[in-house]
Amino acid sequence: MNHATPDAEVGDLVARRPVGHSLEAPFYVSEEFFGLDIEAIFARHWLFVATEAEVPEPGDYVTVTIGPYSIIVVRDDDEDVRAFHNVCRHRGARILNEERGSVGNIVCGYHHWTYGVDGKLLHAESQAPGFDPSCFGLRSVHVRTLAGLVYICLAAEPPADFDEIAARVEPYLAPHNLAKAKVATQTDLVENANWKLTLENNRECYHCTGHPELQACYFPIYGYQKHDIPAILRPTYERFQRADAEARTTYESLGLPYATIEELDTRPTGFRIQREPLDGAGESYTADGTAACKRLLADFPTARLGRLSFHTQPNAWFHFMADHAITFSAIPLGPDRTLVRTTWLVHADAVEGVDYDLGTLTKVWKATNDQDAVFVERAQRGVSSPAYVPGPYAPAEEQVEAFVNWYVTRLKAHLSHLERQR
Repeated sequence: MNHATPDAEVGDLVARRPVGHSLEAPFYVSEEFFGLDIEAIFARHWLFVATEAEVPEPGDYVTVTIGPYSIIVVRDDDEDVRAFHNVCRHRGARILNEERGSVGNIVCGYHHWTYGVDGKLLHAESQAPGFDPSCFGLRSVHVRTLAGLVYICLAAEPPADFDEIAARVEPYLAPHNLAKAKVATQTDLVENANWKLTLENNRECYHCTGHPELQACYFPIYGYQKHDIPAILRPTYERFQRADAEARTTYESLGLPYATIEELDTRPTGFRIQREPLDGAGESYTADGTAACKRLLADFPTARLGRLSFHTQPNAWFHFMADHAITFSAIPLGPDRTLVRTTWLVHADAVEGVDYDLGTLTKVWKATNDQDAVFVERAQRGVSSPAYVPGPYAPAEEQVEAFVNWYVTRLKAHLSHLERQR
């Protein structure tokens, strides 16, 4: 398929998507839609790719692969985070080949063109008279940092709403001091499923009975409206109400914003943010809800702050607690393969084995990630069957519908743009 001029079948599939139903099979299985998703979604929207804690010192870098693109995220000598295409300006060789590391300068291993961590070309041997190094710096990528989270956009003109969103959500995120945290550990899991199935699975808890470790952290009333709470769950609901009232009092006393903001499918950079109590001790994602790290992320007077949940379309979700934070990113590797990267962050001075046990810190979400990988692989197998037809979303899957509606809306905008260029 030529993605510059999408064929009629792809356009028809996008145009006829029924509201409230899952997508037709080609969206999940075809190479054509995978290419279109890279071009229309991942190359044109703001993507979460790393935390500032992954590049703590000047010269520290991570590389990120998104379809055919490789991007260097590096901290420069002024301690600002920069992003560049990982392509030498000489003859296009890949420059940095490791996922992460630290450099004084960025040196291409082919002909040794040398760049500063600000992207400027410093050395290119044996060039013709009149060669101007200032014309051959690394090609930059748009980058924004948001309370310790690093976002990039590959588009020449990225969505203009990011700064407005950042101004609204930073008061929620900043108190957790993530910009000064450190990485406790990071895991990469390849799910054998399309990236949209990964995100759809993340956007609902309709399946959460399959997550016993995670479900123990939540009040088991998800998806119920107040008037629909069955009698057996009334005591649980009343316990949740008491915890919610206590949490709101705590949030207000500490000046922590907690009102839900949900704008998932009404803007280019869809997002949702919410602060709410956790069950058990209400402190963290652990078996009994107690804090997993004794050293809190910030100078909080209590660890009982529940969770601050944040997610951004198309590829990220986060949980911030008093004691630690967890970031998740999803990067498509192919029509039926998705990289899910999970990063646990703790206070910079927290000591493993003293302030936290790594197994306790990671147990709930490692188990949940493994369980989700099984679920989405089953979904991929199902949508690959000739017998598959789109089914309806349940009321509890309203965020799934919002995600899919956002996705289809962005595809339509991209296809319309291409049509106007013809």
